[in-house]
Amino acid sequence: MTHSISAPDESCRFCVSKPGRRLLVKGTLGFACYDRHPVSTGHFLVIPYRHFASYFDINAAEREELWTLVAEGQKIVDAKYQPDGYNIGINVGKWAGQSIPHLHIHVIPRYQGDVENPKGGVRGVIPSQKLYTLEEDPQA
Repeated sequence: MTHSISAPDESCRFCVSKPGRRLLVKGTLGFACYDRHPVSTGHFLVIPYRHFASYFDINAAEREELWTLVAEGQKIVDAKYQPDGYNIGINVGKWAGQSIPHLHIHVIPRYQGDVENPKGGVRGVIPSQKLYTLEEDPQA
């Protein structure tokens, strides 16, 4: 997989400030804002200012700040919407579902009853692998 790192891209929706962007919190290396197409109430994204596609191209300072922004956004969403849980995910590459080639972390609040069976959580990205059974270890 080829990872690209570049200067701000004027055609990138995350590099260009959009009117009406619903900002949650700003940092020096990135920001958190509500997703324009949320899958649940309170769904937000954490996005670095620097334009690069892959999480594996992040530097240490960006990694630390982006995860801090995840935690700060979570506190805001908790206070406003009181979700019952969260899924946090990053798509890296076309075949993992990445549609915008600029790193972004999805923070998706979950609510009791929002799906029939939430077991498996992020494992659901491959539906046939979502549900599994734990084999009991007789020595455990």
